[in-house]
Order: sequence, then C-alpha cells, then structure tokens
Amino acid sequence: MTRASIEEHTVADHTAGPYALTTGPDGALWFTLVHSGRIGRLVPGEEPTSHRLDPDCGPTVITQGPDGALWFTEYPADRIGRITTGGVVEEFALPGSGRGPFGIAAGPDGALWFTETAADRIGRITTEGAVTEFPLPATGAFPSAITAGGDGGMWFTLNQAHAIGRIEMNGTISLHSLPTNDAGPVGIAAGPDGALWFTEIAAGRIGRIDPDGRITEFPLPDRDARPHGVTVDGQGTAWFTEWGGNRVGMITPAGTVTVHDLPTPHSEPHGITIGPDGAVWTALEIGALARIAPPDSTD
Repeated sequence: MTRASIEEHTVADHTAGPYALTTGPDGALWFTLVHSGRIGRLVPGEEPTSHRLDPDCGPTVITQGPDGALWFTEYPADRIGRITTGGVVEEFALPGSGRGPFGIAAGPDGALWFTETAADRIGRITTEGAVTEFPLPATGAFPSAITAGGDGGMWFTLNQAHAIGRIEMNGTISLHSLPTNDAGPVGIAAGPDGALWFTEIAAGRIGRIDPDGRITEFPLPDRDARPHGVTVDGQGTAWFTEWGGNRVGMITPAGTVTVHDLPTPHSEPHGITIGPDGAVWTALEIGALARIAPPDSTD
C-alpha cells in the first residue's frame, strides 16, 4: 500500500504545546500554543511567527471568522479571543467564571458559536463581542468540539453524555445518543454530503451522523488509539488524529480506514485541518506541525 508522505515543521519549543490549527484567509496556517499563551502563524515554506497573549490564558481551539479574522477560545481564562491577520488581538470575557470555552466555529448567521465545557452551555458571540448563552438539556455533558452543518445548524459533541448535539440559530437544541456507551466523542467536522464525522476517543471509533440523526460507528484497527481531532477534505474523506497511537488516519465515505504513523514517537497529535496548500496538517504538542500528503498526491 502506498503510504502518505509526512513532513514535520518545528514551530515552537517542545513546551509550547501546539494544539489546534486552521487555515486563515491570508493563505497561512494559524495555530494555538496552549501552554505558552501564543497564537502562531505559518505560511508553508516560510519561517513561523507568533503573537503573545497572556501567558496563562491557554488558547485552545482556533477558527476563521466571518470577518476575516481568526477567533479562538481561552479555556482557563473564560474568554473568547480575536486576532487579525496583522496580529491585532481583542479578548472578550464571558459572563461568569468557570465556563471553560473549548470548541469554536463560525455559524451561518455571521456569528461565532462555541462550547462551554464546564457550564453545560453553547455560546454565541457576534463579531462585535456580544455573547449569548444557551443551556443544554443535560448536566455534566462536557460539550467539546463544534462545527457548522450543511443544514443551517451547529453540531457539537457531548464528551461525557456520549451524544451528538445540534443547535438551531434560535437556540433550539436536540441531542442524539450514541450506540456505544462511554464513547467519549471529541472532534466533529462536516462533510460535503451533509453528514458529520466525529471521533470517539474512549471507544477507539470514528462515527458518522446523518442530518436526520442516523449514526454509524467504525472501529479503528487500534482500539486504544484515542482518536481526537477530525477534518474532512473535498472528496469527503475524513482525516483524524490518533493521540494515543501517534498516527494520522483517514476514513472514506464507505468506511475504509487507513492509518499513517507519524515520524516522531509520542508527538501527541491533536487538531487537524486542510491547509492552504491542499494537504492535511496536524498540530503536534511536541512543538511542530505535520504536513500529510495523501497517498495519491503528486507532490
């Protein structure tokens, strides 16, 4: 079998903690350095740069906003951050402490939607910084990743409730329980066919949910792989990180799974995205970003 080509690009020291990444409107990869309080930027083929935040703010997940800026969560600081492509930072405090914002994604309404892991809420923030919170119909659910679906709603994982949730723009929430108990869903991403792909970190499975709520689960070859982040390419193939297995995997719409070992042992892959160059990129907590060219790539 032809293997993917994987290159690692050092972007920080091994204590900085690259965690999540996204492609910005400027053709660069933007990433969080969760342990050092920085937002990093890498144009493929160039040297990385970074922008300093409060060193203890813990920038976690980052996404491109509808306003051309990058938006990110500050998990321990209970804030939502915004950084322009020129490096100008704004931070917005959430109403109350102990919110634990984690996942964040742009919605179809021109706002950013985020999860509050410790407060059992889904939040919404406008590009001007106005925050609204929507309580979940569950307690101790630990809402984690969130993404826009193709159906006009936002979909999110409930890590401790072992369910997938959906919130409409008016705040109406519905939950879909997973077939597997104690699955621990984390990452979620939308595919071009309208389905959502998600990772089950505690069960060693990749899941797929149709807009009508029908769920399919696919076991991984290594059930202890701890799948974490997920993204979907233009062909509908879902790419995911195996945090416990030190691998990046791919699953086709038909459910065929292939995994690729990362070059450096114990590199702790977390976030994953499609880069500005069309390749798959993942954040390695050891201080690097890895570029994965699919097996059929010509580069």
